[in-house]
Amino acid sequence: MFDTRIRVGWRASVGLTSDVLVYLTVPLAFPLVLAVYYGEAVLPFLAAIAVSLALGGGFRYLKDPDEELGPREAFLAVALIWLLVAAVGAVPFVVAGVGTIAHPVNALFESMSGLTTTGATVLTDFSIHSQSILMWRQLIQWLGGLGILILATAVLSELGVGGAQLMESESQSRDVNKLTSRISETARLIWGLYVGITALAVVVFLLLGFAVDPRMDLYNAVAHAFTSVATAGFSPEPLSAGAFHPVIQWAIVPFMIAGSTSFVLLYFFINGEPGRLLRNEEFHFYLGGITVFAALVALVLWLSGAVESGGEAVIRHAVFNVTSIVTTTGYASTDFDAWAPAAKYLLFVAMFMGGMVGSTTCSVKSLRWLVLLKSFRRDLFTSVHPDAVRPVRVSGEPVDEETIRDIYVFVLLSIALFVVLATVIAADAARAGVAVSEFEAMGAAASTFLNIGPAFGDAGPYGTYASFPMSTRGVMIVLMWIGRIEIIPVLVLFTKAFWTS
Repeated sequence: MFDTRIRVGWRASVGLTSDVLVYLTVPLAFPLVLAVYYGEAVLPFLAAIAVSLALGGGFRYLKDPDEELGPREAFLAVALIWLLVAAVGAVPFVVAGVGTIAHPVNALFESMSGLTTTGATVLTDFSIHSQSILMWRQLIQWLGGLGILILATAVLSELGVGGAQLMESESQSRDVNKLTSRISETARLIWGLYVGITALAVVVFLLLGFAVDPRMDLYNAVAHAFTSVATAGFSPEPLSAGAFHPVIQWAIVPFMIAGSTSFVLLYFFINGEPGRLLRNEEFHFYLGGITVFAALVALVLWLSGAVESGGEAVIRHAVFNVTSIVTTTGYASTDFDAWAPAAKYLLFVAMFMGGMVGSTTCSVKSLRWLVLLKSFRRDLFTSVHPDAVRPVRVSGEPVDEETIRDIYVFVLLSIALFVVLATVIAADAARAGVAVSEFEAMGAAASTFLNIGPAFGDAGPYGTYASFPMSTRGVMIVLMWIGRIEIIPVLVLFTKAFWTS
């Protein structure tokens, strides 16, 4: 007879989840204070705080202090945290009862999109929402960017696909998953760096607001600092970054790049070891990808005459929107859905690139593509020279074969899930009588699963996902969740071996 006893210390997972839910009340206090300041309703945030405390307190009763958080328990905790925090994050939208996000499914879509730093929205009218609610959208994205970053450093660097090895390769270090002797100290270092870059963004945006565009006031400076550094993309402005002066659009670009650069390497860069970043092969590949895509898009825009404001505008819109897509931020400086098909196809391909491992970014990530290309080139060489021994190296360090196999599996799973989601979107739209072309279905699938944000058609940069059927939005919620935590920590929960072996 087979042994079907549960062998996962789920109480340890629940215990960690309870701590996160209790501490979630701290960031919820920020929009609560804003609501008081602006004379807006405070009940949405008080309700969310109450739900968070109730869930966190209830889970603590299930916690077993004797159970340790091992690899399987960490997988379960990561999946639970992202799911439940998104659920709590939806409470203010439902309780506020205003607009499309008052519906529970839409509220969860908006919250999951925020927490996973996707930036896809179901809002149809920004003007009817309070400033505190709009700021909560911004803040939950910032929390999502920081959360995945700390988990990648403290937990997923040991558990994710190619985790520790990939982190070691990108930083040219054998102990990158511990910048200090303790994970808690590492998390504090990363936290400090993340907060510091965000604060710098606030100052830069505010000063530029004083200088060139009064619309970039303190509120907007904080709101856009949250989501540019988190590579998230929500904006309280319906026109996104296109609402601001071109100088401010240029200023957002380096913060998107910083957010999608490995924070481990940024830490070394700031602390007197710039060579670790400047010599890093993935960093070169990532910046090179942005440069190539931006140059091609600019060429298409110039030839098609899609941008009529001169050469600076062509270059700015190409650089800004390509950087936004590659870094999975999801801002827009203009409605790129109106561009020539060739430019839109280039943006679609750029969705699959992603930033660096160990950053706030999503998608496949540059290092995986770099390893795949090097592995493919190695396989071509060994097919001609079968006796040759030629390891794959990144920044001079060999990548072991198990990591390469993991990367192949991850990319294959990503493509397979993308195809399934695109098929579901197209089929469900046809069932509901919603006009969605094949390209728009693929764009929406890539954008939600890879956590990009805007896509094409109704889901374009100035559009909304509210036009998709409710059932499709439900599937997108699940895929945003799966895509943000790198597929494996979720999919492994559905295997019998995870629970019983």
